[in-house]
Amino acid sequence: MERPVIAGVGEILFDIVGDSEELGGAPINFAYHASMLGAEGYAVSTIGDDTRGRRALAELSRRKVPTSCITTIKGYATGYVLARVDGAGVASYEFPDDIAWDHLAINDAAAELASRLDGVCFGSLVQRGEHSRRVLTDYLSMLPEKALKIFDINLRQNFYSAEVVLGSIALADIIKLNDDELQILAEMAAISGSEQEILDQLVAKHDLTLAVLTRGDRGSLLVRRGEVSDHPGIRTENIGDTIGAGDAFTAATVISLLNNYSLDDINEKANRVAAWVCSQKGAMPEMPSSFKI
Repeated sequence: MERPVIAGVGEILFDIVGDSEELGGAPINFAYHASMLGAEGYAVSTIGDDTRGRRALAELSRRKVPTSCITTIKGYATGYVLARVDGAGVASYEFPDDIAWDHLAINDAAAELASRLDGVCFGSLVQRGEHSRRVLTDYLSMLPEKALKIFDINLRQNFYSAEVVLGSIALADIIKLNDDELQILAEMAAISGSEQEILDQLVAKHDLTLAVLTRGDRGSLLVRRGEVSDHPGIRTENIGDTIGAGDAFTAATVISLLNNYSLDDINEKANRVAAWVCSQKGAMPEMPSSFKI
């Protein structure tokens, strides 16, 4: 297909690790990686009228991610999160309350973009407040019928509920989750079985195009009706950190799917991209042009 038009909608924030601050937020990471992989990627979010907000716009512009769909509001701080990385490079997060993306706004540019979109990725964190949840849901209703809606579950702290998660799956064409989230989701949905059996049931119940399970160093499992791809993963000898790797995996999956790759080829491509991001520092490292899809 022609260069796909893809957006990440939701939180924009700075990952604070020690003395460093790196721009991130899962939907924004997704938009960046989509751009690096050959799509026309957009970030749809809200920032504060503050130093971090201005830094975010400058950083995204430098990385050639359009900022026209990011709204600046007064009275709330641009998002940030305290990220801690353990000895294995795995990150955990602590989020402050009531910041700019809790007041998600859709500006004119984002509204105009909706009709052009081939895919939109969103998560549960931006839905921790009723306002942003309602705005997100309204935005998804503006998309053309052909546009893929990707729910990257991305459970953080206590900022989720069965209502939000199951309601989001009902809106989605694709769900992406990790092995810890799979067990939580299975309990919410009152289903059981092996990893594949749980994904099979989710695909059937919600008429999903694709269910994606990432399993850390055990690779990934992709399931759609009548087809399964199980990938063992790609070993990364020198891990920088895991921040952004899952978002890169999601971006590679969506773009490959839009380009009609086979399920095994989608899984291989996404694992290679994610493994490379794990070998780098930060959520949005520069990506070799050879990864373009």
